[in-house]
Amino acid sequence: MKNLIFDMGGVLITYDPEYFLTRAGIVDNEDRAMLMGAVFRSPEWGMLDRGTLDEAGLEPIALSKLPERLHAVARDLIWRWCSPLEPIPGMAELIAAYKARGCGIYLLSNASYMQPEYWPDIPGSALFDGAVVSALEKRVKPEPEIFQILLDRYGLKAEDCVFIDDMQKNVDAAEAVGIKGIRFDGNVDHLRNQLDAIIGNA
Repeated sequence: MKNLIFDMGGVLITYDPEYFLTRAGIVDNEDRAMLMGAVFRSPEWGMLDRGTLDEAGLEPIALSKLPERLHAVARDLIWRWCSPLEPIPGMAELIAAYKARGCGIYLLSNASYMQPEYWPDIPGSALFDGAVVSALEKRVKPEPEIFQILLDRYGLKAEDCVFIDDMQKNVDAAEAVGIKGIRFDGNVDHLRNQLDAIIGNA
């Protein structure tokens, strides 16, 4: 039996800060640069994933870097970047298919304390057998410890697992601890073919 371990942003759902700015109606390049620097590309945004800061702590820091006219959109980006959630087409169906074939399904995600609030709204989330979220563990990918946390918590053997992530450095980190890795390129059919090559078509 194989266990499939999925990343969340860029694999299960769209996570693209530039797109979020466009969706929010920010077209001016200077405004986009300021918002990216104050929110998504700030040191504090990374602290959300590590669990050393939450959104309530990030908000005043981000707003202090921005003109008041951008405060409302910055708040929306901090608290509601995931609203609406935009699932990767076909991924929920792929998960259901491998679950039906007896595969264990797990999540390993760099995400903030807020992740459990929107997780149930992601198609296919109810099929997962377990989840490890970075903020709750104070560890982030690609640190090897977070992979070991997942293996230990759910009694998994690294050699029985396949990890799917959209970032090569995280795939490399998984393989360094003995987990087979696949970099997701956005094509669910391609992913299915890659998984079938590893675990078979039975």
